[in-house]
Amino acid sequence: MGIAIKYGAMVDDPIVDDDGKLAIRGGAGALVERLLKIYPGACLVGYEDRQCDGFEMKRDINLDAEKDLVINLDVMDSVGVFQVMHRHGAEPMIMNLQWLPPRHYHHKVNFAAMGLSYALFPTLCSGERTAAEVSELTHRWTIPALANSAQIAWFQPGIRDDLLQPRVDTEVPEVLYPSIHLDAEKHPQQFMQIVTEVAAKVPLQMVARLAPRDLVSLQAMRMSSAKWTTVGPLSADREGYWGTLAHTTAFLSTATAEAYGLEELEALVAGVIGVMPKLPWAEVLVPTGYPYLYNSDAEAAMMLENVLRDPKAARRAIDESAGGSIKDWVFAKHARAAGNEAIENQVKEWFPKALED
Repeated sequence: MGIAIKYGAMVDDPIVDDDGKLAIRGGAGALVERLLKIYPGACLVGYEDRQCDGFEMKRDINLDAEKDLVINLDVMDSVGVFQVMHRHGAEPMIMNLQWLPPRHYHHKVNFAAMGLSYALFPTLCSGERTAAEVSELTHRWTIPALANSAQIAWFQPGIRDDLLQPRVDTEVPEVLYPSIHLDAEKHPQQFMQIVTEVAAKVPLQMVARLAPRDLVSLQAMRMSSAKWTTVGPLSADREGYWGTLAHTTAFLSTATAEAYGLEELEALVAGVIGVMPKLPWAEVLVPTGYPYLYNSDAEAAMMLENVLRDPKAARRAIDESAGGSIKDWVFAKHARAAGNEAIENQVKEWFPKALED
């Protein structure tokens, strides 16, 4: 039995570069890399058959329909994968891995395709809020006979604890835009309005690292127009990403919702001071009494100004709210190892034969 990991049907960028290395960036890339480590010997489903750097890539037409379990990050494509693997009558094993919240999409065709996929194939979701959205969408867009039998579960992804780097304070404090996307629910305009207000009072450098499609957008051009802003591409690798966090002073989140808050959690354990809205998604990420949850834009600007003027005092206040160390608190609540174990256990429960020798 084998594991086949599928991603890339909905993106234009290559999933593997010319050297055979994984070329997927952002959360999807981190998750694919993680799955390849959880399941040594797993292959990546792509547009050609080739030997890559440490793994094999196969076309779906060459998968073993009776032995391979497909873990599909392209959930809208699961019915198509089934049709390819079922062409000779076999019953393929397919598991959806819903790593983005369904609201990321906006067209009725997408919602209908996702609803059918969720109803027909077991779906493991990244975070409880994403699972709730998946369940709601399934019942809204799929007939009851299918929706009522949907198998939906979730896991806490957790964060890595092996890439932290020593903090390096910069002369001019850096403020991070804590997302790789400029979607409406992230409210990038609100973010810029608050940071612009603070920049008039305190020297700062705003940094945004964006996914390719967002980097070339009009919104990104507007964000980069001030001399105190830096808008660029994602870091080349995870080590580089954690290296940039090591000298980032603070981040300001203006999102109305997050599926999990991975970027925020990673920043917090790296010593970045998080200023976040007082909303349920943010409150579950931090200890009770966390000092930098705001109720208004004016309060957000005041908090951000204060932490930039005295970041050491801000970090002490955050550590006190966590009972000693925000890093230890986050790792205790969001351990990567626990997330890996949850993925493995769910796969074993749904597909016990898939992991047999």
